Amino acid sequence: MAYEAGQIESKYYKIWEERGHFETDANADIANGKSFCIMMPPPNVTGVLHIGHALTFTLQDIMTRYKRMDGFKTLWQPGLDHAGIATQNVVEKQLLAQGIKKEELGREKFLERVWEWKEKSGGQIVYQMRRLGISPAWSRERFTMDEGLKNAVREAFCNLYEAGLIVRGNYMVNWCTHDGALSDVEVEHKANKGKLYYLKYFLADDPSKFVVVATTRPETYFGDTAVMVNPNDERYKDLIGKFVELPLLGRKIKIIADEHVDMSFGTGVVKVTPAHDTNDYEVGNRHNLEFITIFDEKGILNEHCGEFKGLERLEARDKIAGKLESKGFVEKIEDYENQVGYCYRCKNVVEPYISKQWFVKSEIAKDAIERVNKGQSEFYPSHWINSFNAWMRELKDWCISRQLWWGHQIPVFYCECGHEWADRCEKPSKCPKCGGNKFTQDPDVLDTWFSSGLWPISTLGWGNGTALKGSKWFDTDLKEFYPNSMLITGFDILFFWVARMMFQSSQAVGELPFKDIYLHALVKDKDGKKMSKSSGNVVDPLEKIDEFSADILRFTLTMLCVQGRDIRMSDEAMVISRNFTNKIYNASRFLLMNASSFANLEQSEVKTPLGAYLLSRFNACVAEVRKNIDEYRFNDAASAIYRFLWNEFCDWGIELSKADKSAVAELGSIFKESMKLLHPFMPFISEHLWHEMSGTSLESGAKSVMIMRYPVAGGQNESQNEKIEKLFNLVIESIVSIRRAKAVIDLGNAKIAKAFLRGDTDLSEFSHFIKLLAKCENVEFISEIKAGCVRDVSENLESFIELAGIDTAPILKRLNAQKSKLEKEVAKLGAMLNNEKFVANAPEAVLATNKEALQIAASKLEKVSSEIESLENV
Repeated sequence: MAYEAGQIESKYYKIWEERGHFETDANADIANGKSFCIMMPPPNVTGVLHIGHALTFTLQDIMTRYKRMDGFKTLWQPGLDHAGIATQNVVEKQLLAQGIKKEELGREKFLERVWEWKEKSGGQIVYQMRRLGISPAWSRERFTMDEGLKNAVREAFCNLYEAGLIVRGNYMVNWCTHDGALSDVEVEHKANKGKLYYLKYFLADDPSKFVVVATTRPETYFGDTAVMVNPNDERYKDLIGKFVELPLLGRKIKIIADEHVDMSFGTGVVKVTPAHDTNDYEVGNRHNLEFITIFDEKGILNEHCGEFKGLERLEARDKIAGKLESKGFVEKIEDYENQVGYCYRCKNVVEPYISKQWFVKSEIAKDAIERVNKGQSEFYPSHWINSFNAWMRELKDWCISRQLWWGHQIPVFYCECGHEWADRCEKPSKCPKCGGNKFTQDPDVLDTWFSSGLWPISTLGWGNGTALKGSKWFDTDLKEFYPNSMLITGFDILFFWVARMMFQSSQAVGELPFKDIYLHALVKDKDGKKMSKSSGNVVDPLEKIDEFSADILRFTLTMLCVQGRDIRMSDEAMVISRNFTNKIYNASRFLLMNASSFANLEQSEVKTPLGAYLLSRFNACVAEVRKNIDEYRFNDAASAIYRFLWNEFCDWGIELSKADKSAVAELGSIFKESMKLLHPFMPFISEHLWHEMSGTSLESGAKSVMIMRYPVAGGQNESQNEKIEKLFNLVIESIVSIRRAKAVIDLGNAKIAKAFLRGDTDLSEFSHFIKLLAKCENVEFISEIKAGCVRDVSENLESFIELAGIDTAPILKRLNAQKSKLEKEVAKLGAMLNNEKFVANAPEAVLATNKEALQIAASKLEKVSSEIESLENV
């Protein structure tokens, strides 16, 4: 019967979930008294499963299934993020399509619409995650705006507010005219091909003279309150303290001196716009300049901009430049490439803007930095601690207020008596100062990352208040599962999310949230290019699951996931994994042709030499897999399983068993145990084959592999049997050697009468294996070199095949032709690599390719020469 992946996946997943196998007590009968906890990075409620999610969730599931099978009380905490900006945008667009603006509905009615959308359409990604076969504790699924987490957010805010770590004030912020204030990490900087405008500012006391300032944003000149030069610039020393007049406006501004000015940029004269430039904001504070805001929160120019009032700031740029040019205030305009910041959500150009906002002070990070550098958390790969330190030590105050309606409304209240306070109660009844009830709540909401930063503790009950009372796990989770055992996520949210969890959790409970932090790289296309819709190279994981299977996608991602290296995803890699599933499926077919079921390994006694050999190799594989998973070398763990099952078990074990059917039962037991080893990586096919090999059925109530004990090297048996491994390595070497000797004389697949073997070890006990797989009627073991034979020399032995009756002339002709071709190739490559000019100018990749080609060609030449010598000396 063919393996129907789609049917098996949906059927098994439903059974697993219905039986509660994803929950913390699923493995009670193999519990070891230890716990393991890992947090799912909560996807946006608006999100769809992309290939980066697929990688993160696959690696997290490998760790979770491994630990669950190893007896740990395991919690993989799932949930969704409310995604403030993204979700509000979705619902706003839906309303606009109906001709409704959110302002027409009002805040309360709009939020009702958002909740309706969230319940009906949000969370589609949860269904998609299930398709991947992951096993989080779905019964504990949380949402960053559920009642418990809302309580936790207010608790955290009030704690920081009362400690003076949350403050409100007029600051320069990153401002999106669509989405409002943004933190630094929410701004994406991209190369921009724009213009550099050289503007003339005429001296107030001598209109015949002027200075030239260069700017990429001419519309901001309406907010200039000074012109600045470097005090060491000899060109302008006489102008310091004088005034210039702003073009079109005639407003006078002073020429000031500040060492901030780069004398080599432009003309060395800089316009100062304190309300609309980050550097100028600092200059304005240093020199006590006036701060003039020239547009409103939507980017509409105001009364300070004269005739351009009412225009949108970017749309006004060309009109303003044109007017300045027509009036003689532009010296020149040049093409110019610079970095421009864009909103990470709507891609709008971000402006520096002074606004009254709420901030978390940067001092909050101090404790987390100290703890990380004391080794209380460890990064994998280790170099990420350098990036963490660099960013955290330069951390600026974090702007946490957002001009949205969807999100955690800031729990600060303003009474008409003048009192301001933060409250843990969602709807306080009175002002704590005057007792009155005439107060309002701050209209802004918190940055989404504020609630996400509490995820490792809030989901375990911290700050939830009474929201989770009655839940069987409410009182014990924080004690049992904090700090979390580890975190797995993409390196691209190290600063967005990981760092915030580190300092928010450390501040709240005095301990870092994770012991280990594994940051995986990006999934790119097969050519190493970043995936994007515009490039047409996006890999949809759901399509790949439909085309191949969930197991194949998971195994492919794992095999490609080398620590610190980007993944190159391709269908070719998927096909390799599909071939692997076909290989093990066919192995199970062969075994089941010889028996209807097989005993569990721990209940079987291995008696045959072949069974002992494969058990020894299996134990070696188990040790390697465990070591690599424990060190988060997921690709190495998957590769070890692949090598054992494909090369050792299928290519050799199955084939050798055809010469010793008494070993088949033992091989079946070993194969079954290997399915348990494979399970965290390929949960569906491993479950299916284990039950087929056992003569049981998951559907009929049989115990699932996912709550069986994970293999341990040795188990009840000897871990590795070096003696039997050495013997079978020689058996395999004998077979390969005879096959090579046969290939030299064009008898590769033919059955021959006799082969001779010469070595130090007596393999006569195993001759039945050699005869079958080398296709020889007989094998004779000799102590002297055999004359009149083609000879193959391997590492530990030699094989001989008699040439009597074989015409070697055409064989020698073919081998000599190969030799001539290889000699030319070796000479050509050697000459290139000995050419100093070529070596000096060729790219490293080309040199590496040529060196590898030379080694391969030289190796082939040596082999062919040896074969020719063997035939000529007969």
